[in-house]
Amino acid sequence: MKATARRIAGGYKHHIEVRGHTVTVDEQAEHGGNDEAPSPQELLAAAAASCTAVTMEMYADRKGWELSQLEVECEYERPERGVPTHFKMTLRLPDGLTQEQIDALQVIAGKCPVRRALTTESTFEEQIEVGAPAGT
Repeated sequence: MKATARRIAGGYKHHIEVRGHTVTVDEQAEHGGNDEAPSPQELLAAAAASCTAVTMEMYADRKGWELSQLEVECEYERPERGVPTHFKMTLRLPDGLTQEQIDALQVIAGKCPVRRALTTESTFEEQIEVGAPAGT
């Protein structure tokens, strides 16, 4: 998977390109941006919420369960240095599910790839390239 961020003139607004799709990010005004799009931190919460929802829906589809009213909400605040990041996830399920189905969906929610990436140790490999960015 690959994402490329390219700055747009003014503030901290960037276009993020992923597989031919474009997503815009910006910072809130209190952080120096123009608040014209979600912040990268907000997109992190969005990635966790949407990945959890999709993972649960894929599982339910395989089981033949109806989840048309599924809603997943993810909240977190910018963590202080040295303090673990705390995410609050709320899973809103439709009426009519058995307790066994609810328990299975909660287990599968924790297996979403974004959540797994956030709860395991990560490493970053960086390289510097000097000169005009590709695609400009």
